[in-house]
Amino acid sequence: MRIASWNVNSIRTRLEQLTSWLVRAAPDVVCMQETKVEDGSFPEAALSEVGYRSIVFGQKSYNGVAIAARFGLSVDDVKKGLDGDEEDVARRMLSATVEGIRIINVYVPNGQAVGTPAFAYKLAWLERLRRELEAGYRPDQQLLICGDFNVAPEPIDVAEPKKWEGQVLFHPDERAALGRLMEWGLVDAFRACHPAKAAYSWWDYRMGAFRRNKGLRIDLALVTRPLAARCADVSIDTRPRELQRPSDHAPVVVELSDGAAPPGAAPAA
Repeated sequence: MRIASWNVNSIRTRLEQLTSWLVRAAPDVVCMQETKVEDGSFPEAALSEVGYRSIVFGQKSYNGVAIAARFGLSVDDVKKGLDGDEEDVARRMLSATVEGIRIINVYVPNGQAVGTPAFAYKLAWLERLRRELEAGYRPDQQLLICGDFNVAPEPIDVAEPKKWEGQVLFHPDERAALGRLMEWGLVDAFRACHPAKAAYSWWDYRMGAFRRNKGLRIDLALVTRPLAARCADVSIDTRPRELQRPSDHAPVVVELSDGAAPPGAAPAA
């Protein structure tokens, strides 16, 4: 199974790029972030034409997440939102069990600037996600959390770590919050497959960052150890970033070897 994650930065703006990529790359599942569209306006028909059914959780102009899975794959136990979201209007998380694998698609808050309420919200959001894992899941389940985390885990994940040190996306507090999340029982799938490879998934639109490869790896696939054992490879497809009017993010693709998911892949009761 091939599971992809892509911050499309407006699905309506990038729809042709997305559908062309789906035809070429042929993932079984794609998790999208920053769809920036209300559920009723999501282009489900266009994705259906290239072989995918869509589950959506979006809002107008901001945020928004979606999961598209190939027709014929079993999709169960859909959950929209993060526990404690009752007063949070930002639609940032969508979960489903696909072929026995629990997939949690996240768009973690950006944080804007260190010391702001937005930065505190980001840290609190990551803590809420950790608490949800503790309350509803087990580390022995086959579980994948993927999406735009807006955090680069290590210096190797940043083209210019000294420049970014202490800034949003690479601040010690963000990295510590991500570390606490992973301590629950998660592995960075890309880093497990490529221990010493410097690769990036996001490049600023400004200053020719993509051309100069001055990026950060902030789009992550975190897996439990049972699923890590099935990871054959994790790659970042930079070709969509070369197009005209691209998303500033590139798709991340997790390739899993065949293997039956054990009972209990859905949330624990």
